[in-house]
Amino acid sequence: MSTTTESSRHRAPSLADGVGRGVRRGWNLTRHVLGIDKAAMGRTPRDQVWTRDKVTLWRYRSDQRTLRPPVLLVHSLVSRSYIFDLQPGNSFVEMLLQRGFDVYLIDWGVPDESEAGNTLGTYTDDYIPAAVRIVDRADGHQGVTVFGYCFGGILALLYAAGHAGDPIRNLVVMATPGDFDQMPPAMRGVGGGKIDPEHLVDETGNVPAARVRSSFQLLRPTGDLATYADFWENLHDDGFLTTYQAMTKWSRDHIPFPGAAFRQTVNLFQESNALVGNDVHLDGRRLDMSSITVPFLNVIAERDHIVPPPATAPITGLVGSEDVTELRLPAGHVGLIVGGSARRRSIPAMADWMEAHSDRTDDQGTATRPASR
Repeated sequence: MSTTTESSRHRAPSLADGVGRGVRRGWNLTRHVLGIDKAAMGRTPRDQVWTRDKVTLWRYRSDQRTLRPPVLLVHSLVSRSYIFDLQPGNSFVEMLLQRGFDVYLIDWGVPDESEAGNTLGTYTDDYIPAAVRIVDRADGHQGVTVFGYCFGGILALLYAAGHAGDPIRNLVVMATPGDFDQMPPAMRGVGGGKIDPEHLVDETGNVPAARVRSSFQLLRPTGDLATYADFWENLHDDGFLTTYQAMTKWSRDHIPFPGAAFRQTVNLFQESNALVGNDVHLDGRRLDMSSITVPFLNVIAERDHIVPPPATAPITGLVGSEDVTELRLPAGHVGLIVGGSARRRSIPAMADWMEAHSDRTDDQGTATRPASR
């Protein structure tokens, strides 16, 4: 008798859980299809500090800024920058603020015909230097930690190499391509006798967002299938659905690639592999990566299918800094800053390095001592 009763006790909760899970799946599918309660993205409060053309410099609000220098986030030219602040509780920006950093973001806006002539130098010799000077001045000239993600890391490297006298305190690049010969074939299909870059440029003079998105989809042809499989398996989980909606939106939310910068990218990196060869010539001058002497962190995602480790690792040896760290993390390209593993491992590891290369401030905001050395 006791055995039967005990079995019933175990079966009843399981049945109830199954019914509850089915109800949640049905409701979550309904709200997903109808667009009810869509994931909120980029919600951390921020203020516009500076703008030029379509470029905006944002500063995130915080009442616990205890570390200096401030951090300036530099993003790719073809993706939306809200990946840094995806969702409340799932935000790289939010975690940096909680650690005591003063966080800024430079957002490129959405290019149109007026940006078709933007070269790489437009970003690395104009917009980024202006933003760095503004951030440095606002913080009392304590320097700036420049943090570049993916192609934003290339922009950060080119900027730092060309502006050795600027107030760069630390330089961090994350999931940044260096050796383009090691990039996936889908990312090396333009130039060099393959697809003519001019065939990808539309009437605005830019590479349209749809073509940018297609190139990323080619990296993982069965990616949508795998994503939908995860979707159906976890549809009962409210938290999963919210993150799924946010990541799906971001992964499809590309922006046009300014035509002139695109042509330079193909010539310098796709065809000449100039970065890993330290032979970058931009706007009539050579940018020597060994002229970068500030503390340097190269963050590598070991499961990155977009910028695999063999493409990222050579950057470590390019700079001339004495303080160089290579941080390898068991994550994918986006998983470095989004998701549970990012919150538990990747973001704290990067924040630890930046904190160790920062100063602690007193209640008046005056730098008093190194945070940790």
